[in-house]
Order: sequence, then structure tokens, then C-alpha cells
Amino acid sequence: MTIDYNHARELMVEQQIRPWDVLELRVLKVLATLPREAFVADACKALAYSDVELPLANGQKMMKPVIEGRTLQALNIQDGESVLEIGSGSGYLAACLGQLGREVLSLEIDPEQAAIARANLDAAHLGDNVRIETADALHWDTERRFDAIVVTAAMDQLPSAFLKWLRPQGRLFVIHGRAPAMEAVLISAEGKVSSQFETEIGYLRGAEPVAQFSL
Repeated sequence: MTIDYNHARELMVEQQIRPWDVLELRVLKVLATLPREAFVADACKALAYSDVELPLANGQKMMKPVIEGRTLQALNIQDGESVLEIGSGSGYLAACLGQLGREVLSLEIDPEQAAIARANLDAAHLGDNVRIETADALHWDTERRFDAIVVTAAMDQLPSAFLKWLRPQGRLFVIHGRAPAMEAVLISAEGKVSSQFETEIGYLRGAEPVAQFSL
């Protein structure tokens, strides 16, 4: 069966993204034009535009389109801005960020997944301004400063340590807490927290809740 991906992409935007209050025109344009199917495993291509999480090779999952849309809208990336992404996944969100901003540095702890993300970006002829680096963000540091940071998996606690990588007017997007009531928030460089929406996604490796033992 031949899939009309262009039509599927239109339906995703009109039936999933817009109804969840993603109304920023620049974000909608990116989601309506980027080939999400190019970032999905062959076995899942028929579901590329469905309202479901999709499996990645490393056991993680690709976020639902609505979560990606809300994430991009909350970050409000501008043309000249630099972005740090923590968790490359399939490379799709990095591609979206690259279309909205000036440059993207994406950290991926799993070298095989990092290679997949890079290959997906190259095959789709996207991401000339996206750099994929294999690194554990929880044990990584840099002198660079970014306008925006996005964590693509959940964290049990708010990552205050990441704030030092922000420029003075920068912002950090992260989903934190514990299932089933995780909260997506935007944090300013000064530490001010702004609630965005509730959802539930998998944890960033190393940022899971610490097991509690009782006698």
C-alpha cells in the first residue's frame, strides 16, 4: 500500500497539533513540511503521523507529534538562536529546531542512536546546522552558552545544573515528575518556572526516580 505522507502530515497538523493549542505559525509550518517518516524505523513508517509514541533502536521512544508541537511552541525558537538538545532520539526534533533556529547541538548518550539520528538527518537532507555529539549530559560540561535547552525525555527532578549553560535571556524546557502526572515546564536562566502542560514520557537515562526502600 502506498502511503500519501503529504496528506498524512496535513491531517497530523489539523487533527492533532492544532486542537492541542499549537497555534504558532512558524512551528506549524515546520511540522507541516518536515518529512517525519524519514526519521521513523521502516517497520513503523505507516504510523509516522499517528498520535502514538514510536520505538527507537535504543529502547527509548519518539515523542507523540502533539508533544513535539507543544515543546517547540513553548521554546519559541527565533532565527538567530542556538539550541542545546539533550537526547537526540531519531533526529526529528533536532531537525525541527534547526529549521527554527541558527544552530543546534544535540547530545546523545547512546553512540548507536547518535549515528542513527545523524544518518536520518543526512538522508533527509536536513540538519546542516545540527551537530550530534555522543555524551552523557548529566556528566558533561561546556563553556558555551545557549539561548534554549530542551530535554527530550523526562527527569525526576528539575535539572538546575543545566541552567548554567543558558544565556541571560535563555530558557530550558523539561518534563519532570513521576507518572502518571508529569509536568512540562519552561525554566528561565534565573530559575523561574512556568508550567506548560501535563503529560507522561519515558525518563532520561540516569534521571529516573531513585528507588525508595522501607523496612
